[in-house]
Amino acid sequence: MADRGVDLSALPKEVRDQLAELDLELSEGDITQKGFEKKRAKLLASYIPHLPNVDMTLPDVQLSPGHSGDPTPSPEAPGPSTSSVSRHHRAHRSGGARDERYRSDIHTEAVQAALAKHKEEKMALPMPTKRRSAFVQSPSDACTPPDTSSASEDEGSLRRKAALSAALAQGLQSPDYWINRSVQSSSTSSSASSTLSHGEPKSQPQPQPAASVLTDILAHTRIESSVPPDVTSSTPQDRGSRVDLPPAVRGMSRGQSRSSMLDTADGKRKGVPVNSRVSTKIQQLLNTLKRPKRPPLSEFFLDDSEEIVEVPQPDPNTPKPEGRQIIPVKGEPLGVVSNWPPALQAALARWGATQAKSPALTALDITGKPLYTLTYGKLWSRSLKLAYTLLNKLGTKTEPVLQPGDRVALVYPNSDPGMFWVAFYGCLLAEVIPVPIEVPLSRQDAGSQQIGFLLGSCGVSLALTSEVCLKGLPKTPNGEIIQFKGWPRMKWVVTDTKYLTKPSKDWQPHIPTANTDTVYIEYKASKEGTVMGVAVSKISMLTHCQALTQACNYCEGETLVNVLDCKKDMGLWHGVLTSVMNRIHTITVPYAVMKACPMSWVQRVHIHKARVALVKCRDLHWAMMAHKEQRDTNLSSIRMLIVADGANPWSVSSCDAFLNVFQSHGLKPEVICPCATSPEALTVAIRRPGARGAPLPARAILSMGGLSHGVIRVNTEDKNSALTVQDVGHIMPGALMCIVKPDGSPQLCKTDEIGEIVISSRAGGTMYYGLPGVTKNTFEVIPVNQSGAPLGEVPFTRTGLLGFVGPGSLVFVVGKIEGLLMVSRRRHNADDLVATALAVEPVKTVYRGRIAVFSVTVFYDERIVIVAEQRPDASEEDSFQWMSRVLQAIDSIHQVGLYCLALVPANTLPKTPLGGIHICETKQNFLEGNLHPCNILMCPHTCVTNMPKPRQKQPVDVGPASMLVGNLVAGKRIAQATGRELGVVEDQDLIRKHQFLSEALQWRAQTDPDHVLYVLLNAKGVAVCTATCAQLHKRAEKITATLMERGGLNTGDNVVLLYPPGIDLIAAFYGCLYAGVIPVTVRPPHPQNLAATLPTVRMIIDMISPESVLHRYINPLQLRCWLTWTSVCLPQAC
Repeated sequence: MADRGVDLSALPKEVRDQLAELDLELSEGDITQKGFEKKRAKLLASYIPHLPNVDMTLPDVQLSPGHSGDPTPSPEAPGPSTSSVSRHHRAHRSGGARDERYRSDIHTEAVQAALAKHKEEKMALPMPTKRRSAFVQSPSDACTPPDTSSASEDEGSLRRKAALSAALAQGLQSPDYWINRSVQSSSTSSSASSTLSHGEPKSQPQPQPAASVLTDILAHTRIESSVPPDVTSSTPQDRGSRVDLPPAVRGMSRGQSRSSMLDTADGKRKGVPVNSRVSTKIQQLLNTLKRPKRPPLSEFFLDDSEEIVEVPQPDPNTPKPEGRQIIPVKGEPLGVVSNWPPALQAALARWGATQAKSPALTALDITGKPLYTLTYGKLWSRSLKLAYTLLNKLGTKTEPVLQPGDRVALVYPNSDPGMFWVAFYGCLLAEVIPVPIEVPLSRQDAGSQQIGFLLGSCGVSLALTSEVCLKGLPKTPNGEIIQFKGWPRMKWVVTDTKYLTKPSKDWQPHIPTANTDTVYIEYKASKEGTVMGVAVSKISMLTHCQALTQACNYCEGETLVNVLDCKKDMGLWHGVLTSVMNRIHTITVPYAVMKACPMSWVQRVHIHKARVALVKCRDLHWAMMAHKEQRDTNLSSIRMLIVADGANPWSVSSCDAFLNVFQSHGLKPEVICPCATSPEALTVAIRRPGARGAPLPARAILSMGGLSHGVIRVNTEDKNSALTVQDVGHIMPGALMCIVKPDGSPQLCKTDEIGEIVISSRAGGTMYYGLPGVTKNTFEVIPVNQSGAPLGEVPFTRTGLLGFVGPGSLVFVVGKIEGLLMVSRRRHNADDLVATALAVEPVKTVYRGRIAVFSVTVFYDERIVIVAEQRPDASEEDSFQWMSRVLQAIDSIHQVGLYCLALVPANTLPKTPLGGIHICETKQNFLEGNLHPCNILMCPHTCVTNMPKPRQKQPVDVGPASMLVGNLVAGKRIAQATGRELGVVEDQDLIRKHQFLSEALQWRAQTDPDHVLYVLLNAKGVAVCTATCAQLHKRAEKITATLMERGGLNTGDNVVLLYPPGIDLIAAFYGCLYAGVIPVTVRPPHPQNLAATLPTVRMIIDMISPESVLHRYINPLQLRCWLTWTSVCLPQAC
């Protein structure tokens, strides 16, 4: 470099300032290394001692394309002066004051810690070798001339090296001069290794391929300084007269390009040779130390729970699965029937033409009596009219409102199934995608905002409803339907028959063969409360109907009693879709009828000789409780009693109790068929009706403790901690089922392990509509075995059901993912806790169906909360006695403590449309403190066992926080934030003219005097006073005159404003601004309690030390008795 042989301290001040500025530009990256060298050489050109007889230029030397930024001087440049200035410059840069800006003790500690860590890993380092001086030639290379080039060099490079040798011979009298200078330079640049470890320098300079090794070393002292002189060797001291190349240089050819020494495999300049005899691990260590790896930004803000709270150690006696890996279970083949229609719409068209008078649907009124019967002919004709109206009568011919593929919402009450049937099949015929939802009752409905999220994600902007339902919706004073919370803008269309248009004779609906297009969307609520739409394709809907027909052995002309909601789940699949495919007569019993007459569905079975009934455990319990009112019922006609929530582990008790009561009325034990369903996979499994007199399937009596650890263990000890589970039959025809781990990768479980059921079938949902990210994690699951290999290429669908496969490929369900509570690494089912709470004689204290169980996060773990509605006649003593017994029962049976047990007044918990408890809304109210319980029992001491650790001495290791602080201390900018730019104001001159508040008010009083600025309201919300721009300006001027006359104030004095919030305070504030004094607003003392409030006011005024007190209503005599400042009382203007 150009600064060798130059005393920088002797240079003029202008030159030193220019050199310092040049160094700063290089460190900031504003200039390249080559430009830095050129400018520095130009500044020092007149101060460099030139060598005689040495040519400074070499015209025939050209840089290779990869060395365009090479700052190394020409091989024929004067070596002594260049190396001397370079060494002095590096010593100046490493030890100068400018580097102190980037010095960080924290960073140094991090490097030392990394060195210590690598020092401990003995296998990562090669065998120890002697450290040699950079200019002591090894014996193996002593016979090699310094200028020997590689065999690949061309003739031009040989000529250039010959010229360089001649120049060196003329310019140097003895090599000892260079050796002594280079050895001294290693001591003057002692901080170069520290600079290298910090990674501050730029890329290393690169010489020409023809440069000799000696010139290469002398021109780059950073590699020299990294190899200090050997002080441990026993070689005689006269060794300094010889040259020994460092290992990094001895492994290279003399004429080899330095690009191979500086360019690593990743294309970046590292300053470490690649083709060398140095160990690769040392090379990696040097690279790491030169540019230390920084953790990602997110790790700087991680809150490690293990360092804050006590982490419970796993129990070595915890049961673990011991069986073999489960084998996927295949369902029976899906048969092919010749008369099955190609699409569900085709089946409706067929029955509407050939069986027009056959009953399709019978609806009941509130008393349980038939209200109307919809035949297949009427269903077909009305659906046809609706399809024609949707496609041709909404909007214009050029701009229709609806087109095939659009989504519409179906808003119909559960008590009007006929209108829903017509609307659903009308959408199918128009190829419009229906989205059935519940009827909103008010703007504050539980889950209304989540329904709005569903409609928004599906792109719904039009809703179909009946005239009766439309009249019952909440409306604004103008008669328009209110905007429900979270809902998009909706257009409402009434689908009653009198509003439909009869299609022309030449118009026929397009009924395509079932394909993969979406046919309808069914909503589903997640554990967090988010409502998503499960899209079902046309082929999935048809295949599902065929699988249900085969599994349930449906026949034409049968009668089915449906107690479920016909808009979703089993009520839709059996009561609306499969029934039309098989020409079944469906009798729908709405929820309102069940509340008024729980035995209505049993009566319909008895009267119509129904063959199939769709019920829930709730309906079985209600009918069992009300059976004494009517004894002449006969249930012998039922061949299949489908229990929709049979997957609930506690449904077995309701089934057994109902069978015990109604077996004497002709009910056969083998007709009870529990099933397992999922919104994503539709029907998962269903028990087929057995032959008369055949033995019932065996039940599993499992240990609750084993289930909490995710394993299957037969309970043999405590009877109270046992869970009796009934099977839900076999999986659906044409399906393939696996059991995978519920968390982490979908790894196959073992035969004695509880996992999530996944299904692969054409008869299932296809996606969450409008949510592709969530869809991939649910509908595109590929199970893997224990080695991580995928089971195949066929995707599976998560069902959200936890269970296992028992003997005979029977499916057992023990819970759902939505009700799973993970407490201290153990699984607990919310339904199990509800059943335990109900078993503690709740009849006198709480309502049976009004209990909610959920979990909240406290100290990095879930805590269980139980909320129940208390009966009005229950006393506080009875309530707390019941809560205490519930705590004991749950602790004894489930071995888990409760965090909170709260009882709220009756009918205060948020409800679902069908009367159940909205768990997510209840949890949200609990977290926000809006439950308002009448009795509460908090037990954090029994469940929060991972309390924070006691204070301990912090470790000395350098962590992410220390590195962040070190970067800040070193002056490095981590991040910055800027505010949004102000909007462009048209009249900038006017704004600059009136840039103070007082001036702005005066200007407003002149330009817009009648504009009302403030309105004062009384306690009843009635306006009692207003202030326009002109009025406020005049009042402020009056206050200014009063202050100047009575107070004798000067500019900058403090004035206390003893005003309550109102227009008087605002006027006094602007009056102070007009007068040039500083207003200090203080809340005035209460006039009815001056003794208690005046001391506070006086304390504040004592701290302010005002020149005057401005007030409105306080008696001056009262103020003068304790205030020494001027008191100015102004009359009330309003």
